[in-house]
Amino acid sequence: MGKHNSVRKYKKWEKPTDPSGVQAKKHLGQHFLTDMGIARQIAETLSGNGYEYLIEIGPGTGVLTQFLLEQDVHLLALDLDKESIDYLESDFAINHMKLLQRKKSFEVRYADFLKEDLSLYFQGAPFAITGNFPYNISTQIVFKMLEYRDRIPEFTGMFQKEVAQRICEREGSKAYGILSVLVQAYYEASYLFTVHPQVFNPPPKVQSGVIRLQRKSDADLGCSYEMLRQTVKAAFNQRRKTLRNSLKTLQLSENLTKDAIFDRRPEQLSVADFVTLTQNIANDTL
Repeated sequence: MGKHNSVRKYKKWEKPTDPSGVQAKKHLGQHFLTDMGIARQIAETLSGNGYEYLIEIGPGTGVLTQFLLEQDVHLLALDLDKESIDYLESDFAINHMKLLQRKKSFEVRYADFLKEDLSLYFQGAPFAITGNFPYNISTQIVFKMLEYRDRIPEFTGMFQKEVAQRICEREGSKAYGILSVLVQAYYEASYLFTVHPQVFNPPPKVQSGVIRLQRKSDADLGCSYEMLRQTVKAAFNQRRKTLRNSLKTLQLSENLTKDAIFDRRPEQLSVADFVTLTQNIANDTL
């Protein structure tokens, strides 16, 4: 797995009085981070290299947002909670007078990230994504990000720990799967640190993990993302079977399936193996 610092030791927990009055909503999967030290550390996972625009997904009460505002980026915060938006646009902004000194913009927008057409954002300029992601849609957020990988050089944030580990996992593990391969085909994935439930309001029933994805300098795989996703998904949907059996639905030629790689199970293949396999499948179907 990627760089993994199992449980990080933090400075003394800084839990301020919450001035927002915003209530976490179960149907939105909200668990508001309350620890200022951890929020700052998440903000510091961003390098700022290669982009001037940043999207924060689910800003909630602005605990992470306030540290993102210290960075030299145009910040757009997206949320589906109108109560959070009202707070961020009024009291939060008033209490952060440094906004007036910023040379870059700050906007809060009511929007469902999963339904947004990101091609319309920022006039085609590159942008990064971060956030304390709602755990019930976190994998969907990653898949959405991959659709716009050419414009997203960096992605950081907090997930349910097992999802964070799965994204960064390497071959040979039971946690290694579709998400691992597709993300690592285009990004260097690092598991940074673990966050415990007591620093959230309300506390989730699971631990959380913070990761960083940085796009590889050469992300041209020689095969399409769509073909790679189809191949990887077909393989892991029957992960106990060899590729010769799990990839039958792709109707591959007998000549291709004679290759020894088809005697292996999907978790035995590295990301590079999957890319090569996809290239060969693409050529086989021409």
